[in-house]
Order: sequence, then C-alpha cells, then structure tokens
Amino acid sequence: MSLFLVVALPFLGALLPGLLNGAGRKVCAGTTFAVTLTALIGLLSNLPALLNGEVVQARVDWLPGLGMNMNLMMDGLGAFFACLILGIGLLIIAYARSYLSRNDNMGEFFTYLLLFQGAMVGIVLSDNILVLLVFWELTSLSSFLLIGYWKHLPEGRQGARMALTVTGMGGLAMIGGMLILGNIAGSYDLSVILTQREAIQADPLYVPALVLILLGCFTKSAQFPFHFWLPHAMAAPTPVSAYLHSATMVKAGIFLMARMWPVLSGTPEWFYLVTTAGLVTMVLGAVIGLFKHDLKALLAFSTVSHLGLITMLLGTGTAFGAMAAVFHILNHATFKAALFMSAGIIDHEAHTRDIRRLGGLRHLMPVTFVIATIAALSMAGIPFFNGFLSKEMWLEETTHTYLFGPEWLVPALATFGAVFSAAYSFRYIGHVFLGEERHDYPAHPHDPPAGMWLPPAFLTVLVVVIGVAPLLAQPAVKFVTAAVLGGVEEVPGAYLAIWHGFTPALFMSVIAVVGGLVLLALFTPLLKLWDAAPRPEAKTIFEAIVEAFARLARDTTQTLHNGAFTQYAGILALTIVAAGSHAWLTGSDAGPARDASPVNIIAALGWLALILATAFLVIKHRNRLLALILMGIVGTVVSVGFAFFSAPDLAMTQISVEVVTIILLLLALNFLPDTTPSESSLGKKLRDGIIALAGGAATFVFSYHLLLREAVTTPISEYHLENSYKGGGGTNVVNVILVDFRGFDTYGEIIVLGIAALVIFALTETLLGGPVRARLLNRVPDKPLAGDRHPLMMVVLTRVMMPVVLMVAVYIFLRGHNEPGGGFIAGLVAAIAVVMQYMASGFAWATERQRYPYHGIIGAGVLVAGLTGIGAWFTGHEFLTSSFGYFRIPPMEEFELASAAAFDLGVFLAVLGAVMLSLESFSRLARRAHVEDSEYAMDIDPSREDDAAATATALNPGKEG
Repeated sequence: MSLFLVVALPFLGALLPGLLNGAGRKVCAGTTFAVTLTALIGLLSNLPALLNGEVVQARVDWLPGLGMNMNLMMDGLGAFFACLILGIGLLIIAYARSYLSRNDNMGEFFTYLLLFQGAMVGIVLSDNILVLLVFWELTSLSSFLLIGYWKHLPEGRQGARMALTVTGMGGLAMIGGMLILGNIAGSYDLSVILTQREAIQADPLYVPALVLILLGCFTKSAQFPFHFWLPHAMAAPTPVSAYLHSATMVKAGIFLMARMWPVLSGTPEWFYLVTTAGLVTMVLGAVIGLFKHDLKALLAFSTVSHLGLITMLLGTGTAFGAMAAVFHILNHATFKAALFMSAGIIDHEAHTRDIRRLGGLRHLMPVTFVIATIAALSMAGIPFFNGFLSKEMWLEETTHTYLFGPEWLVPALATFGAVFSAAYSFRYIGHVFLGEERHDYPAHPHDPPAGMWLPPAFLTVLVVVIGVAPLLAQPAVKFVTAAVLGGVEEVPGAYLAIWHGFTPALFMSVIAVVGGLVLLALFTPLLKLWDAAPRPEAKTIFEAIVEAFARLARDTTQTLHNGAFTQYAGILALTIVAAGSHAWLTGSDAGPARDASPVNIIAALGWLALILATAFLVIKHRNRLLALILMGIVGTVVSVGFAFFSAPDLAMTQISVEVVTIILLLLALNFLPDTTPSESSLGKKLRDGIIALAGGAATFVFSYHLLLREAVTTPISEYHLENSYKGGGGTNVVNVILVDFRGFDTYGEIIVLGIAALVIFALTETLLGGPVRARLLNRVPDKPLAGDRHPLMMVVLTRVMMPVVLMVAVYIFLRGHNEPGGGFIAGLVAAIAVVMQYMASGFAWATERQRYPYHGIIGAGVLVAGLTGIGAWFTGHEFLTSSFGYFRIPPMEEFELASAAAFDLGVFLAVLGAVMLSLESFSRLARRAHVEDSEYAMDIDPSREDDAAATATALNPGKEG
C-alpha cells in the first residue's frame, strides 16, 4: 500500500464515526478499528521491501517553489513508530469502546482520535520538514480536542489549553529551527538533510537551529522546564491518556530527536543541552510522582521521568545510548499503556483514582491486579520483565557519561532517580491492590468486561515475553537503531540479555529496588516532609506568566489600537520614514545618474496649484464643502499632470473618477453637518504636521532618487512594450496590461468594487429600516436656497446629452485596446451619463425608467469577466489568457477581434453597476417621506406649500382663483 494512503486513511476515516454515530456504539468503534487496522496492514505490506534494505518512499511535488513537497519516507525508525501508533491505537480503540459511557459522544471521540492518529503517522513518515511541521501542529490541535473532550470538566478545559499553549509555542520555535536547518542543507527533504552532518555542524547557525528544534522537542515531550503540562492533561479520558503517554504525542519529541540524531548529535551543545534536560527531568519526575495520590497523576509523572531517561540516552551521542533509547521506547510503550488502562479500569469500577481511598483490590479485581502488577514491576525494573532490560542498559550508559563535574555525578543521580522510580511503582501495587479489603469504596469494584482488560492483558504478555526472551526483540531493536544512527549496521558490544554479569549497572539496579522498598516503607513520614516543604507550583507559575502576557497584550493593544486613525497613520508613517532613513544612511547611493528634466512654466503653475490646493485643504479641512472643492481641484490638477506626462489613459480615468466621486460625496455631505468639530489641540496639530512633513520629505527624496537613477535591470515596462501587440493584440499597453498581462489583478479589483457597492447598499437598508429613518424623514432642507427641484434647462440638456455621452462611452470602450480608453473608463463615462439623469430629473423619474437592477449589472460584469477567463482553459491556456485574430466580412475592411474585449465588457458592467448602486443608495436616503413616487414634476418642488392655484396666480398676476 502506498504511504500516502497509509497517512490519509485515518484522516479519511475520521469522517465515518461522526456519520455513523447514530448507528450505535459498536458500529462507531468497529469502523474506527477497521480504519486503523487497514492502515496498519498497509504499513506492514511495505516491510518486505524495508527488510531488503530499501527505504520506502512516496513523492509528490506540492509547492516545489517553496521546497514544500509531499514526500513520505519509511525507514526502520519511521516503521517502528508508525507500528506503535497504529498497533497500540487498535488496543486503545477496543478499550475505549467499553470505557466510555453511554452519555459520551462516541462519534466525536473517535473522530478526534483518528485525526490525532493521522497527524502522528504523518510526523513519523514525513520526508519533508515543512510537511512534518504541518503534521506537528495538527497533533497539538487534535490533542487539544482529545484532552478537552469532557468539556463539562473545568480541569479538562484548563489542561487542554495548557497543553496547546506549551506545545504550540514550542512548535513555533521549531519552525524557525527547521527553516534554518533546511537553508543550511540546501533542501527541506529529510533524506537530503540527514546526509549533511558536516555542513550543518560547521555552520554558524547550527546552535540557533539546534536550540529552536530542541525547544519544540522538549515542549512536546514534557522535558524540564516544560514538564508541567503533561500531568494536567490527565483530565482527559483514560484511553486518551494511555494513547498520549505510550505511543503518541509525548513520543513525538523523542522521535524527532532520534530522527535528527545523525546530523545534530555528537557536539558539546547537543550533549549538554539534551543530556542535562533528560537527567533533570528524569529525577524531578520520579520524585514528584512518588507523592501523587491520583493514580493518573502518578503515572503522568512517571511518564515525564521515563521520557527524561530516553532523552538522556539520546543526548549521550553514543551508539549504545541510541540503542538503549530505542529499546526503552518499545518497553515503555507496552507497560505504560497497560498501566494507564488498568488505572482507567480502577476508576471505572471503583469511581475513584485517589490512592488514599483504595487498597485491597486484589481480592475484588484479581485480573486487573495481575495486569497492573506485571506492568508496574516492569516499570520498576524488576528482572524477567522488559523494563529491567532497558533500565540496565540505561544505567550502564550512565557509568560512561561525565557531566559538569566528577565521574560519579551522573551515575549517582541516575541511581537516585531509579530509587524513586521503583518506589512509585511499588506504591502503585502496594497501596492500590495489597492490604485488607475495604468497605468504603465509592462504588463496589470488580473486574470489568473482557473488552476493557483484554487490551492491557495483551500488552502485559509482551512485557513478559520480551523480558524473558529478549533475543526475540533484538533484531527489531537493532534494525531501528541502525536507522537512528544513519545506516550503521551493528552497535559494537550491544546485545539484549537478562544477565550481563556483575556490572556496575547491576549493583545500581539492586540499590534502586532496595531503595524503592525502603522509601515505600517510610512513605508516611516522607509524605509529611513533602507536604511541609515549600516548593513552587508549576501550574500557578504558568498561569501567572500567561496572565502577565495577557495583561501586557491588553495594555499594548489598548494603547496602540485606541480607534484614533491619526495615531495609526502617525505610527505607520514614522515607521516607514525610520526604516527608509536607516536604509538610506547605511546603504551605498551612487547619486543621480542623469540630469533632471527642465521645468517649464506650465508644469510649475500646475505644481503650484497642487501645493496651494493641498495647503488650503489642510487649513480649511473642517469646512466639508470647501474641503470637497479643494479635493476636486487636486484631482483635476493630477489629471492634467497625467496628460502632461503622456499618460492619457490615467488622465481620463482620473478625471472620470473625480466627477463620479465628487457627486457621490456631495450626496453624502447632504447628511452631515457643514463643519467638523475641532478634534486636535495645537500640540497635536504640530505633532501631526511634523510627521506629515517628514513623510513628504522622505517621499520626495525617494522619488527624486528613483527617477534619476539608472535601472539595474531591464524594467518590466520593456517586456510590456515588446509584447503588448504580439502577445495581447493591442497597441495600448495600459489596457493590455489591465485585461491581459495582469488581468487577474483587474478581476479581483472589480470584485472588490462590487463588494464595496453592495456594502453601501446594505448600510443604506439598515439606516432606512432602523431608528435613523425617523431622523432622516424629519429633516427639512434649506428651501429658500434649494430653488427649483428640477430646473427645466438642466432636464432638457441632460436628455439631449444622454445618447451623446453613451455614444462616447461606447467609442471609448471599442478603441481601448489600441488607443486611450477601455472598459473601466467607459464604465465611468456611462455612469456619468446616468448620474446626470438622476441629478436633473430626480430619483423617482430615473428609477421608473431603470430596466435592470444595479446588483444584477455588477453580477453580470463579474460573471462575464470570469467566464472569459475560464474560456482560456478550453484552448489549453491558463486562466484569463487572452486570444485575438483578424477577420474580414465583405464589404467591411479587415478588423480585429480579441477575447480581452469580453473581459473588458465585464469590467465596464461591474464599474457601471457599482457606481450606480452607490448613487442609488445615497439617493434613497435623500428622499423625503412626503414625496410620493407618482410626483414627477420636473420644475416644481412638491414639498412647497403652494398648490396648483397659487402657482397659476403666480404665472397670471391679473387673475385670481
């Protein structure tokens, strides 16, 4: 089976439990089991090739430009972890079927479980570090859902947030490290990176990359000082805890350290960082675990301790340490999953996990007692159980590890940690199962149905088989170790056996077991000392740090984002000026490469008019009407400037936009006060003036430098000029750029323009239907100054000009591909023609003659433009690629037809519809409640109090009545 399918199956299967939730618990669990089993069988189908020395790969170019390819790889290490994930996943699914109550949403649980499973399989089979990072973050998200599955429990929600925060932050750090690593190696594929050991370790960025990657590994695998999140994740259902602690989540960081071992290990930085973190975590977790009264908390800290043990082994950088780490990963997965499941059984049957309320359960739960005892003895490192074998290898490795001082330091600390490890293992057995039967259990405990005890029983069989016959596991362990070491076939002097002779590790192991029994015997006085001893509480520290950062973020946000646009603009302007000034002062500028063009009197007058209008606009900005007039002057001068510099398309567009926007803004001003209040004090005005002058000066210097320098490379305009006709079929380069070279930009712009018009319409609808309506209806215009509502001369003039202007719009549209013009300008000109009718004859008159809704015109424009772009697909070209040709229809002369004209038609319709919809929206606000739609008098204001008789009298003074 393809590795793609192996990874995809859990994700695809995650759709089924939710859909089949109504079919019953068995169907839901059975489907999940079948999906996982299929993925496992597919994975195992690749083992023959793997055992023949091949590395199974599957490769698909996803985003090759970014180096992000969907490449998968299965070697011994990947296959080992994937088998653990899927194999133990099968047992967890079977166990969860019986563990979860009928009140739990089974479909939701198994959906989350499959998503998590797929993310973990993706991590261990990824051959691209960018894809690995995607799966890495998916494990954080899916584990958040699993840990917080019991949403009604506050501790569940808190534990989920804590896990997501810590592992998510570590993941962000790891992203940086992986990007650095990929840049050093010249590739983001792991199969390439793993061959670049010398280049990576010689690079000056090796240490930053190492630290960032280890941050990701340590947070995910709960290494000191990030160990605290894992015990708080115990609020999750026990199947989740068993899965997280044995084969997934916390093993992800261990896997990545093992995967990166060939290129990152062997340096002092790796040794001190990894070994120290592992040793401290191992000792700290073991000590804390002994004094926990919650079964799952005890097991959680034991996981922290054993993860530290594995981390320390990988940190030593030796082949023997790597082999011991691989072996202990296998052993830990078996006994820890069994222990968590047994803890879940106790909680399920006795309704408590508090060790102080348990004891004597061997009489009531004999099957669970046997399972838990075997697994706990393995965790304690007792002979004939698999934990003993890897613990001996670990102790042996510590005798050859020297860290920060005398030779005995590491062995002494390892023995100290092993003593506590044995002690909490013995406590799990003695305080839960041994002793007299009690009569005050919250519920009467008994052994559960087979569905709950068979999965952990199967694991305990493996614990015993490997412990008694380690040679059965040796080939697999050595095979996986070879992958960790980068292809090394054999580890000298390393073999799995129960007896290695009288070695230092054996004596250390004996001390650990005896010391553990002594600690258990002295547990009561030791507990009192522990409770009385002052010590920091990790959860309290974490919450204080989170609250401090939240407060800082809140204060910063409230300070910077206070709703004042002037502050936003000021910060942005100052930042740009500062960054530009730094670049200017620290860069190398060769100075102007050519002389400036001579300034004639016309250009000088235009520049002076622009400066004066802008200055008066700043001074008189509080007068809204005057500000609008000055804005029109600025726009007109800019249009003249475009024409002066031989940019007729821009000039036509600018002047058309000016006309339309001035009219729309005049309508908007109809609902606003004549003047704006004085918002700023003199000090703020001076501040804003200085910022504005600095920004203007920086813009001037940049523009001056840019216009007088010689282009380093051929400007893109050369390409447009050369290919405008032969590639786009038009001699008007500006229009060809808009409808062909950058047609996708134009397509997005008309969509945005249409959306803006629809937003204006929606706001108008809200105003007309809300409390603002009453204020609008009661507003009385300034009648003495209004004069005739529809002056007859203007009505006649606009009626005559309407077809002429529309003909001009058509002409501008048709010539746009070869001469100044195009759909955008034509749409604005046509909009002006229609606006004139609204201005002259009124809203009601114009609306009655409106045949098509402006919403539809916008939609038609976007649709026509989109269909034109899609049409390119049928000719084998990319979206919006234009085509053109020349045709002759007698008796007409030869003429050109271009598909870009259809796209331009879409632009024309969208612009026309957007402008007119905005105008219509403002016009609807301007109507009065007492103006009926039937009153279309074009030269009589129906709001006036004089009636028809009064009007007749005014026209014929000599008559009355």
